Amino acid sequence: MQIRLERGDGDGWAPASQGQTDGDGRLRLAGDGGGAEFEPGVYRITFATGAHFAALGVASFYPEVTITFEITGRDEHYHVPLLLSPYAYSTYRGS
Repeated sequence: MQIRLERGDGDGWAPASQGQTDGDGRLRLAGDGGGAEFEPGVYRITFATGAHFAALGVASFYPEVTITFEITGRDEHYHVPLLLSPYAYSTYRGS
Protein backbone atom coordinates (compact mmCIF):
# COMPACT_ATOMS: atom_id res chain seq x y z
CA MET A 1 0.00 0.00 0.00
CA GLN A 2 1.30 3.45 -0.85
CA ILE A 3 1.78 5.75 2.15
CA ARG A 4 2.49 9.49 2.26
CA LEU A 5 3.67 11.43 5.33
CA GLU A 6 3.33 15.20 5.58
CA ARG A 7 4.34 17.71 8.26
CA GLY A 8 2.23 20.70 9.26
CA ASP A 9 4.16 23.89 8.51
CA GLY A 10 1.76 26.59 9.68
CA ASP A 11 0.53 27.35 6.16
CA GLY A 12 -0.57 23.84 5.29
CA TRP A 13 1.24 20.55 4.78
CA ALA A 14 4.72 19.85 3.44
CA PRO A 15 5.90 16.43 2.20
CA ALA A 16 8.01 14.61 4.81
CA SER A 17 8.35 11.04 3.46
CA GLN A 18 6.58 8.35 1.44
CA GLY A 19 6.84 4.72 0.52
CA GLN A 20 5.24 1.35 -0.13
CA THR A 21 4.45 -1.24 2.55
CA ASP A 22 6.28 -4.55 2.50
CA GLY A 23 4.77 -8.06 2.43
CA ASP A 24 3.98 -7.78 6.16
CA GLY A 25 2.13 -4.49 5.62
CA ARG A 26 4.87 -2.42 7.30
CA LEU A 27 6.81 0.63 6.23
CA ARG A 28 9.68 2.30 8.08
CA LEU A 29 9.69 5.95 7.02
CA ALA A 30 12.83 8.08 7.07
CA GLY A 31 12.90 11.58 8.51
CA ASP A 32 13.39 14.79 6.56
CA GLY A 33 17.18 14.34 6.49
CA GLY A 34 16.97 10.67 5.48
CA GLY A 35 17.50 9.37 9.03
CA ALA A 36 14.99 7.66 11.29
CA GLU A 37 14.34 10.78 13.40
CA PHE A 38 11.62 13.35 12.76
CA GLU A 39 11.44 16.85 14.17
CA PRO A 40 8.70 17.39 16.78
CA GLY A 41 5.49 18.71 15.24
CA VAL A 42 2.12 17.76 13.81
CA TYR A 43 2.12 15.17 11.03
CA ARG A 44 -0.44 13.39 8.93
CA ILE A 45 -0.03 10.02 7.32
CA THR A 46 -2.23 9.05 4.37
CA PHE A 47 -2.80 5.45 3.35
CA ALA A 48 -3.92 4.83 -0.27
CA THR A 49 -6.55 2.28 0.78
CA GLY A 50 -8.75 2.55 -2.31
CA ALA A 51 -5.90 1.78 -4.71
CA HIS A 52 -4.82 -1.08 -2.45
CA PHE A 53 -8.23 -2.75 -2.51
CA ALA A 54 -8.71 -2.02 -6.23
CA ALA A 55 -5.44 -3.86 -6.96
CA LEU A 56 -6.89 -6.83 -5.06
CA GLY A 57 -10.17 -6.63 -7.01
CA VAL A 58 -12.10 -5.80 -3.84
CA ALA A 59 -14.72 -3.04 -3.57
CA SER A 60 -14.11 -0.63 -0.68
CA PHE A 61 -15.62 2.44 0.93
CA TYR A 62 -12.62 4.64 1.82
CA PRO A 63 -10.42 5.84 -1.08
CA GLU A 64 -7.81 6.89 1.47
CA VAL A 65 -7.36 7.03 5.23
CA THR A 66 -5.57 10.00 6.81
CA ILE A 67 -4.40 10.03 10.42
CA THR A 68 -3.15 13.25 12.03
CA PHE A 69 -0.86 12.93 15.06
CA GLU A 70 1.80 14.84 16.99
CA ILE A 71 5.44 13.93 17.48
CA THR A 72 6.64 15.41 20.77
CA GLY A 73 10.14 13.95 21.10
CA ARG A 74 12.92 13.13 18.65
CA ASP A 75 14.12 10.13 20.65
CA GLU A 76 10.72 8.42 20.89
CA HIS A 77 9.50 5.56 18.72
CA TYR A 78 6.27 6.20 16.80
CA HIS A 79 4.33 3.26 15.41
CA VAL A 80 1.01 4.17 13.72
CA PRO A 81 -0.85 0.96 12.86
CA LEU A 82 -3.90 0.97 10.60
CA LEU A 83 -6.27 -1.98 11.04
CA LEU A 84 -8.18 -2.13 7.79
CA SER A 85 -11.04 -3.90 6.06
CA PRO A 86 -12.89 -2.77 2.90
CA TYR A 87 -15.58 -0.97 4.94
CA ALA A 88 -13.94 -0.11 8.27
CA TYR A 89 -10.67 0.91 9.88
CA SER A 90 -9.21 1.72 13.28
CA THR A 91 -5.88 3.00 14.53
CA TYR A 92 -3.93 3.58 17.73
CA ARG A 93 -0.45 4.56 18.85
CA GLY A 94 1.54 1.36 18.89
CA SER A 95 4.65 0.60 20.84
